[in-house]
Amino acid sequence: MSDIRIEKVDKSFEKTGEVVRPLDLEIPAGQFVAFLGPSGCGKSTLLRMIAGLERPTHGRIQRDESDRISFVFQEPQLLPWRTVLENVRLPLELVDERSTQERNELSRQALIRVGLGEALDKMPRQLSGGMKMRVSLARALVTEPRILLLDEPFGALDEVTRYRLQEDLRSFWQAFRMTVIFVTHSMSEAAFLAERQIVFSGRPARVVADRQSPLGIQRGDALRLSPEFAGEVRELQQKFRSNEEYP
Repeated sequence: MSDIRIEKVDKSFEKTGEVVRPLDLEIPAGQFVAFLGPSGCGKSTLLRMIAGLERPTHGRIQRDESDRISFVFQEPQLLPWRTVLENVRLPLELVDERSTQERNELSRQALIRVGLGEALDKMPRQLSGGMKMRVSLARALVTEPRILLLDEPFGALDEVTRYRLQEDLRSFWQAFRMTVIFVTHSMSEAAFLAERQIVFSGRPARVVADRQSPLGIQRGDALRLSPEFAGEVRELQQKFRSNEEYP
């Protein structure tokens, strides 16, 4: 597993112009990073460039090409004609030479990991929004990625479900120590989840703050009510307010 190096990268589109201003970042292997910024600022575009789904206009992004990447989108993107187990199994069918029995077992274990061990044979239409996102997480984890990229996956969920999934994601990161980059526009979500928060300006995105979190490794409901957590959220709010380009 290698570091991710972003060197003088920018991005422009013909119709919308500059989306990401030239920037340099280094993300050490195994770090949990939040990309935090206002909606539409360009942080998701940067995430897609890291994934290889978009090409930079200038500059380059360096990482070990052998590091397996999983991407979790804002919507679960489940195939409606496949069961929960079959949806999770899909990445293994595309990249893995193991038998169907082995793929099924790996998929079952991934679903147990996200608390859906009893939902293997359900169809997506039978699931709540939170359950669908858990399936999406299981599908991302089943290949044991070294880099996990998430683009505002919890934004449409109710608060209780969102908190539970945030804690689950922290647990997965602690267990597997993969590199995680999580895009969000929520200051409390960035404060709770990440070891490092990179704050972006309004579009076109530029880095206005890059800070390490002083919060400990173990994070749960008690932390959300603590003065330390409130202070972290307040610090991130100040970074936003000091940015002239943020409305």
